[in-house]
Amino acid sequence: MYSVVDLFAGAGGLSLGFQQTHKFDIKVAFETNRNAQKTYRRNHPHTRLFDDVCKADYSSIITEFGPIDVVIGGPPCQGFSNVNRQKNHAISKNNMLVKQYVRAVLELQPKAFIMENVGMLKSNTHRFYMDKEDIRTVEEYNIPTLETELPLLDEEYVSKEALEITQDEKLINQYLWDEAEYFLLNIVFRQRKNSKKLEEALAKYQKKLLNLVDKLIKIEVGQSEIITLNYKVGKSIDDYYRGLLSAQEVVSILEKPIMIQRMLSKSKEIFDNNILVERYTGDKHIVAHTRSFAVYDYLKQVLGSDKNGYVIDNGVLSAADFGVPQKRMRFVVMGIKKSICSKVELPKGSFKAEAYNTVRDAIGDLSNINPGYNVAEDSGIVIEPVGNEISTLGRKLRDTNILYNHIVTETRETALKRFAAIRQGENFHSLDLTMKEDTYTDASRTQNTIYLRLDYNEPSGTVINVRKSMWIHPEQNRAISIREAARLQSFPDSFVFEGTKDAQYQQVGNAVPPILAKAIAKKLAKLLNKGLAEHGLSKKMINGEKFCEVI
Repeated sequence: MYSVVDLFAGAGGLSLGFQQTHKFDIKVAFETNRNAQKTYRRNHPHTRLFDDVCKADYSSIITEFGPIDVVIGGPPCQGFSNVNRQKNHAISKNNMLVKQYVRAVLELQPKAFIMENVGMLKSNTHRFYMDKEDIRTVEEYNIPTLETELPLLDEEYVSKEALEITQDEKLINQYLWDEAEYFLLNIVFRQRKNSKKLEEALAKYQKKLLNLVDKLIKIEVGQSEIITLNYKVGKSIDDYYRGLLSAQEVVSILEKPIMIQRMLSKSKEIFDNNILVERYTGDKHIVAHTRSFAVYDYLKQVLGSDKNGYVIDNGVLSAADFGVPQKRMRFVVMGIKKSICSKVELPKGSFKAEAYNTVRDAIGDLSNINPGYNVAEDSGIVIEPVGNEISTLGRKLRDTNILYNHIVTETRETALKRFAAIRQGENFHSLDLTMKEDTYTDASRTQNTIYLRLDYNEPSGTVINVRKSMWIHPEQNRAISIREAARLQSFPDSFVFEGTKDAQYQQVGNAVPPILAKAIAKKLAKLLNKGLAEHGLSKKMINGEKFCEVI
């Protein structure tokens, strides 16, 4: 069997798929999330589980477990996507985790590696801002870079003082609100388009806001524009509670200080992450001009170099093509040592669209089993055997007579009315306008995955945290259970999730579908076996390492 290290293992979906081939032995896994660790340990009791991959000592792993044949894992990678630009943060901390994945491959020197991630990973939106430590790597491996603008402040808020402060780390730290202050005022600001929710927020946080007022109105006005703006924020909040200003007038005054704080936060990230800034401009917008390189270019140039010696293939795989009852797209990179293979190919699915496994195939046999509401009371439900009416997929996933994780969120009356009004395949946007009131700040921008009632006769969409998305059972007016979400991800019933209710839903949503993972693993094993056999390397040494027997 090939020995494996699983990085960013989560609950263990990728590990499970590899194990199911009986050709891979997961020796070591890394995962930092405490709830996911509990799940992983329960379902992979023979794997050594470590915490922070950034602290990994791979030389000691080789000493303890011997040479590692395969590295697998899906490092979180958000780069600076368009979604990220809408948030307060400019630079994703997850970028360094991709670099940690590459470090693992370089230090373990496995025969092969598998990296999976979101379908857009190869796109130009997923890039690293170049930091000062990247200069040598970019030059050594000839990684292409682009000049990249990092927007800091929109034109209507720009001033000469703001431009100067963005370039001065000391001033940034001086004027930056602490996180609790920003969080509190941003809660209010975010409700600016919904008057009712705005007033509710001002009422709910009145005590905390008045405590903040005391701090803001005591500062000496006139020292700088930013301090003056902060004073005006405090004064406006105080005037609101005195009945002198409306809620909308408060958020109007709050707007510019919030935007300035977002600018300061992004500017601080530049310094904290040692981002290489070529220049700042502020004639219109305030922009930091940096350089960046694509995540995939980094991976390909470093690992595919003559120095490191991997032949690499990549592609976007549809989970539904492999029998997963879900239209989930994953970007997969497979690399094998050039000394073993000259060509690498990803697996191809055998399921055609007209024969995809459906939601009914996955969860139809659970429709008559009442779910519970409390994970603390989940001692398992003994279920009766079923006859021929169960689908082939359902029979495969129903590999035990004790059903765990069949837990749902209790539905409140308002949500229940919405559930009842939505038909299979419809979502929040199908509701009458009167039923959308008092929900989201801007209901028109709600994603199509919110309040989605699944269609029994189709694969589901991409399973995320279906609790937060309020996914609805195809026929019953209730939420999808954790177990049902796990079935849609192709986890067998014997795989039990641990942790809080929300943590279990999140683990399911983050996981790699085991059926897809198994298909990737089978293809990798076939390529390794063939390559080793053709080169007569099954019992020989390459680079001082003994390869495992051909299976």
